[in-house]
Amino acid sequence: MADGAEPDAGGVPVSAARVRRPPPPLVPVDVVAVEHRTQRLVRVVLAGPGLSAWPEIQPGASLRLLLPRSGSNEVELPAWTGNEYLYEDGTRPAIRTLTPLPVDGARPAVAVEIVRHGSGPLSGWAGTVELGESVWVSGPGRGYGPDGAATSFLVAGDESALPAITTLLPALPAEARVAVLVEVADPAARLPFSGRAAEVTTWLDLPPGAPPGDELVAAVVAADLDGDTRVWAAGEAAAMQRIRRHLFAERGLPRSHAVVRGYWKHGRGGDLDGD
Repeated sequence: MADGAEPDAGGVPVSAARVRRPPPPLVPVDVVAVEHRTQRLVRVVLAGPGLSAWPEIQPGASLRLLLPRSGSNEVELPAWTGNEYLYEDGTRPAIRTLTPLPVDGARPAVAVEIVRHGSGPLSGWAGTVELGESVWVSGPGRGYGPDGAATSFLVAGDESALPAITTLLPALPAEARVAVLVEVADPAARLPFSGRAAEVTTWLDLPPGAPPGDELVAAVVAADLDGDTRVWAAGEAAAMQRIRRHLFAERGLPRSHAVVRGYWKHGRGGDLDGD
């Protein structure tokens, strides 16, 4: 043990604790538009001068949204500890990861679309958010850089992945074959994609009471993938684990050919990217 390194409760020197690279700084933004696109999908436009310093946002990128503390309309800024954000009292803030969507206009702004499922902080905020409210965002996180030489893509996700999918499709090679699989729990979520007319889209209705992701996993398992197919998939975390296992362990797809991301966790109130 090095001099000055005190052990923590588990016997590990504090100086040896894992330190993560800090995320981009949090910047204040105001809610300038709210649109309830369906009963479950809410589009919120956020604007603020701090967004002007953001680099170009890649397709399928992310931002972190810091929500007000429970029982308060004020946003209290947590501190970065080297591993996570924490408030002074040691509690974790409600930070959710979402897909930033471009917004036309002169002022720096981004939009986020939130699927209201469950009773987590993000769903609650999306159901009550009003014009003029202030929140803080951090970003943008890394996006998806499609292989420009690939000739076939499979894009798969649930409702939480729809915003990312809308940014991915226009970025895929124009001559590539593109198949899209989307699982929806609400038929109203079948909103048209814009920016690409060549994709083949299959909407998968999740039966009432079925575990989220069941229909999506089955569709990916049944999909015809050739040796050149690239796969992008996102949605409920357990379902994404099943898709990873199928693609890599059962199909033998090279890991460089697939990006599979857990956006939310069923029964956890949105501890991951969704809610």
